[in-house]
Amino acid sequence: MAAADDTRPVTETDALVIGAGPVGLFQVFELGLLGISAQVVDALPHVGGQCTELYADKPIYDVPGLPVCSGRELVERLQQQIRPFAPGLHLGQDVCALRREPDGRLRAETSAGQVFLAKTVFIAAGVGAFQPRKLRLDGADALEGRQLHYSTDTLPDAPGEPLLILGGEEPAVQAAVDMAETRPVTLLHRRDAFKAPAALLARLAALREQGRVRVIAGQPLALHLQGDQLTGLDVLDADGHTLALPATQLLARLGLSPRLGPIADWGLAMERKLLTVDTARFETSEPGIHAVGDINIYPGKRKLLLCGFHEATLAAFAAAERVFPGQPIHLQYTTTSPKLHERLGVTPAGD
Repeated sequence: MAAADDTRPVTETDALVIGAGPVGLFQVFELGLLGISAQVVDALPHVGGQCTELYADKPIYDVPGLPVCSGRELVERLQQQIRPFAPGLHLGQDVCALRREPDGRLRAETSAGQVFLAKTVFIAAGVGAFQPRKLRLDGADALEGRQLHYSTDTLPDAPGEPLLILGGEEPAVQAAVDMAETRPVTLLHRRDAFKAPAALLARLAALREQGRVRVIAGQPLALHLQGDQLTGLDVLDADGHTLALPATQLLARLGLSPRLGPIADWGLAMERKLLTVDTARFETSEPGIHAVGDINIYPGKRKLLLCGFHEATLAAFAAAERVFPGQPIHLQYTTTSPKLHERLGVTPAGD
């Protein structure tokens, strides 16, 4: 590692949680109850993981005490639950390196250049870090970040400049609706039908009627380039004809795909691309590194939210032994413990 890297600011924490999906968020809660501070890193630009990306508005029926809730509602409730513990959230970046320091702590470095020193680490990465599906056309990679974007965060602030959006699900539809406020928008999908909540589809239909969003059914074929500049896109339409669409800014919202990424290089024992753990501590083959949720495997494993929450609870108690060496770790109940009430910032009923 270059010497310059060693001078970067370091965030010290009791625990680093890798993954801000439901299990990662609940891990923060269980750690907080035990007085363990946490920082959270996630590759997505928002919390929620699979719940937000794959079933934000679909009903979930198997969360204890909630007969039904959407993925988005569950994530909102979990965020509310962890608020008393004020975890640091570091989004839109991967943990690209993890190693043990001479003092026993774990040093994690992210793709955004952040450095963390943690007494314990929790990998709650689900099925892996979600990455945007790339546009597979010649010349596309060289345009990324300039004229080809996979997130609205990198779009230039250029009101009035036409925008071509690729995709057929909620993120693409939402982007078309939002961007139509300031610029002409063309939405390209293989067919004139979209998967999105009814209210959002109604807004899209209204914008189409107003001429503010144009919808084209077809498949992208080739990019038009003048030197290193994008000027247009060839599209194969539903009738088998090739259309040449002018384009200087593309937003590709083609969905996300999970990738295990750097986790595979950290020297942790794995089975079928999943991290093996014991079922008492949910610790990996490396002491102090725990794995909870869909990223782990053990005899009898079931990929259910309920199981992930259970795993996070046992992992937190195991980690407390490392964070508070030599101290007894007592089981306390939120109904009766003044210490837990203080940590949660609540006043028990009757006081």
